Amino acid sequence: MKNIIVTGLLSVFLMTACKKDDQIAEKSLEQQKIEFQARQLEIEKQKLAIEKEKMVYEAQKKADSIVEAKKARTSTANNSEPRVVTKTRTVYRDRESGSSNNGTYADNGSSASQGTTQKKGMSKAAKGTIIGTVGGAAAGAIISKKNRGLGAVIGGVVGGATGYTIGRSQDRKDGRVQ
Repeated sequence: MKNIIVTGLLSVFLMTACKKDDQIAEKSLEQQKIEFQARQLEIEKQKLAIEKEKMVYEAQKKADSIVEAKKARTSTANNSEPRVVTKTRTVYRDRESGSSNNGTYADNGSSASQGTTQKKGMSKAAKGTIIGTVGGAAAGAIISKKNRGLGAVIGGVVGGATGYTIGRSQDRKDGRVQ
């Protein structure tokens, strides 16, 4: 009987000790929440201060640009007398001789070295070749079940040739190639 009473008292003692630890833990958790909220408020205050500084900076920048514009207007009004520019630039171009054609093509004045403008960028034939090769390789790899590598190679060659011919015809229509 003494053992039961001692065990009961010991369990009551342990229960009260655990309850106090729980209360302390709850208080510290509440304190952590309050500290977290205080830090969040500080961060928000800093954000607002940054925004305020940014607005002041933008206003100052705008005011400075207005002052600069006014200065530019007054300086152009004061310096309205005409100026003579004496800077010249000479450009030399090499011309090909008519004998360098070897008689294979008629010289109709369409070469780029004789002063005509040449379009810049990738031609439609080149774009068609690239797109056709990639698309054909993908299609060949998908279609060929036994040997995907060979299917990709064959598809790439066929697609590239097809894309080139289509792009070349579009270049002819645009006048890029004759």
